[in-house]
Amino acid sequence: MKSGFLEQLLRRIDRIDSGSLQTHFLRLAREKGLLETILQSIREGLVVVDGQGKVAYANEAVARLLGGDAEEMTGRSLDQALPSLDWEGLMGLDPEAWTQMMNREIEITYPEHRVVEFYVVPLQVVQGAEEDAEGALILLRDVTSERARQESTVETKRLEAITLLAAGVAHEIGNPLNSLNIHLQIMERELRDVKEKEIRDSLQELVEVSSNEIKRLDQIIHSFLRALRPTQPQREPVEVTSLLEDTLKGMEREISDRGVWVEREFPEKLPTLQLDKGQMHQAFYNLIRNALQAMTGGGILTLGVRVSDTAVAVSFSDTGSGIQAEDLGAIFQPYHTTKEEGTGLGLMIVQRIMQDHGGQIEIETRPDQGTTVTLLLPRFENRIRLLTSRQESEA
Repeated sequence: MKSGFLEQLLRRIDRIDSGSLQTHFLRLAREKGLLETILQSIREGLVVVDGQGKVAYANEAVARLLGGDAEEMTGRSLDQALPSLDWEGLMGLDPEAWTQMMNREIEITYPEHRVVEFYVVPLQVVQGAEEDAEGALILLRDVTSERARQESTVETKRLEAITLLAAGVAHEIGNPLNSLNIHLQIMERELRDVKEKEIRDSLQELVEVSSNEIKRLDQIIHSFLRALRPTQPQREPVEVTSLLEDTLKGMEREISDRGVWVEREFPEKLPTLQLDKGQMHQAFYNLIRNALQAMTGGGILTLGVRVSDTAVAVSFSDTGSGIQAEDLGAIFQPYHTTKEEGTGLGLMIVQRIMQDHGGQIEIETRPDQGTTVTLLLPRFENRIRLLTSRQESEA
């Protein structure tokens, strides 16, 4: 609807007969109805604010994004109509002084957690508006999905970079490990010529311990690479408590040296799960080691297993220092660690393993009181997988 038509109609209204006037008003009503339908159909929120900072119009999309009723917003000031937004923080200006365009992103928590693009256009720059028009158009667009896709893309690229780095490091470590293993085999053959049995047996024991540690380190490197690479788990029937006991047995020396007591809360009967044994061993190892590092002065590590109709929950509870609130948001990020001997990769690897198995991670922590990490392992393999749309794949 052109503003010039309405101006001409108002200037000539005293000279128009009743029949023509009725026709013109019907035309205006039809155009207003069409415009109203269009504005109510768009997904973006639209708010028109007059020169006094009061809402002259708001569509239903605003109510969906920010809550409330669009009709009740009309005639109210912005802080009354949309109390969920911090207008002083957003604008830094009185509504009457809105004379320039503005584009910002805001995060809201009510009625749902969203990221919204906040766009302000003064009415003076809107095509067709009167020259002395005051107020502004406020456009609100939900960009939550876009930001989530961007974060996912960044995380994927970061993980790819870490995978390449890890593969290179593993290769460089593998070469000296092979050399050490060969030299240990040579030493073992040389020991056969040692005549003193006591010395020969003592050295043989040291060689066997060193050889076993090299094999364990080689296995950890391969498990580490398998956990980082986006490969499908090689599933086989696994009894969770047996795998936990095997992991504890391999860490028995470290647990003893740190003065940690292990308690077990296992049920008598457990269902077997279809899991990748090597990957789950790596996940259990990382979580137990994190717990040991958190208990610098000794403590109690409690391993618990609970069974529900859909999942088996495996929990790792320590009595250590806990996780500070400012570190919770970054615990799954690569290389983020608060420990002197930590690498910042343990929880990231656990997260990848759980994603590949269709499981979840829950963390409960209290500073200076301890942390509980729970792995929720599905009892049945999920045979339905949500695929991304073509647009999301292209993005």
